[in-house]
Amino acid sequence: MGMNKNTVLAWATWIMIIVGIGLIAMGAFRYTEVAGYGFAAVGIGFFAIAWVFNALKGRV
Repeated sequence: MGMNKNTVLAWATWIMIIVGIGLIAMGAFRYTEVAGYGFAAVGIGFFAIAWVFNALKGRV
């Protein structure tokens, strides 16, 4: 069972979603000052990149 390009993009999408949720959770619950906004913004950026990876499946 080999991993083709679509499988790699699917795994990358899920990993990016998990990391994005973790970063948003850290921004919401761990850091209550201004640093929390930065963590949440980076988490949203991870969601955007995961969305791009998901859109690329089947096209690359």
